[in-house]
Amino acid sequence: MIEFKLPSLGAEMDEGTLLEWKVKPGDAVHKGDVVAVVDTSKSAIDVEIWQEGTVYDLVLEPHRKVPVGTVMARLLEPGETPEHAEAEKRRLLAKVGERESITTPTQAVTGAAAPAIAASRRRVSPAARVRAQDLGLDLADVAGTGPDAAVTIDDVERSAAARARGAASAPPGGGPATPPAGRPSPVPRPSPADRAVAMRSAIGAAMARSKREIPHYYLAADIPLARATRWLAARNEGRPVNERVLMAVPLLKAVALALRKFPELNGHHLDGAFAPGSGIHVGVAISLRQGGLIAPAIHDADALATDELMRRLVDLVARARALTLRSSEMTDATITVTNLGEQGVELVQGIIYPPQVALVGFGRVTERPWIDDGHVTAAPVVTASLAADHRVSDGHRGALFLNELGRLLQEPEQIDGSPA
Repeated sequence: MIEFKLPSLGAEMDEGTLLEWKVKPGDAVHKGDVVAVVDTSKSAIDVEIWQEGTVYDLVLEPHRKVPVGTVMARLLEPGETPEHAEAEKRRLLAKVGERESITTPTQAVTGAAAPAIAASRRRVSPAARVRAQDLGLDLADVAGTGPDAAVTIDDVERSAAARARGAASAPPGGGPATPPAGRPSPVPRPSPADRAVAMRSAIGAAMARSKREIPHYYLAADIPLARATRWLAARNEGRPVNERVLMAVPLLKAVALALRKFPELNGHHLDGAFAPGSGIHVGVAISLRQGGLIAPAIHDADALATDELMRRLVDLVARARALTLRSSEMTDATITVTNLGEQGVELVQGIIYPPQVALVGFGRVTERPWIDDGHVTAAPVVTASLAADHRVSDGHRGALFLNELGRLLQEPEQIDGSPA
């Protein structure tokens, strides 16, 4: 039997509210199927499943707020029958009962000793164990979301944040702030104002963690866009407005292609080590109408032709602002790109979105003096910036990345298709 747990849908997420099930017991599910809608502090997310199987039962009822890692449903594996599942449940329950009844000459496995022993048998990353000790956190109270329910450092951070919020919201007199474990109260869907407050709090927590834990370094370079501007104008000539390609698209594509040569900027820093991205999934920073920011991913951006990338970008922005994103778009980004040029900003010095290891920023395209073949001309120029994690890369590699980004944008025909 497979347990389907509430996934983390962002570095700042430690709990979520189930809004709706998209499946019922007996339904067959496949990798990538949307099985539920979960409300986070930022958005209502379509949650996908990444196991094959048949829904056995739905453990969590809609409109319940629960921590990340909570079991939401159980699936039968291919070839497994309900009878097999029931037999396995009885076997596990009996095993737990036997273990809890075992005593030793010096100590009974009850009371305060039980959580400590249970925690010692769980899989816990070394970084997570050290962080839990620093925070004074009992690992028995932390839900693990890693492989085989292993506890990661992100799990520890989420649990600590939830504990801090719980302490802050405890009622006068020391009464319980929440119902007993396993019996969460129904939670109404938040109003736009409440969501904006929660989102700002979540963004602040994630960025504070980023600045606290990630040793940032910053680089910037001015890139002339005369050739890219001419190429884009020729490409859009004669096209209806809704089929034209915006400058944001070659910028995104150039970033994605440059990452092929600098894979250390594309991935995540997890449990003390760099994990390269499974693909080049570019997170696009999108401002929401109700306030706040979200950065869902365009998957395999380096392999998309220009027109397709434009369609994906338009669709992503529309669904982000309608709060109808998918969980993979929220969790798979391997780098983030933010473009504040439309706001009149010339230089962006961004903060890395953990556990990513780099962020690229683009400012406003402005007419500036530029020397081309020994002649001073007025040229459109953009300032591209890089914020990167010094635990994974250094300034030399970051500078080479920006040089490659500039080269690609000055040879726009190279980024038009989907090169191998």
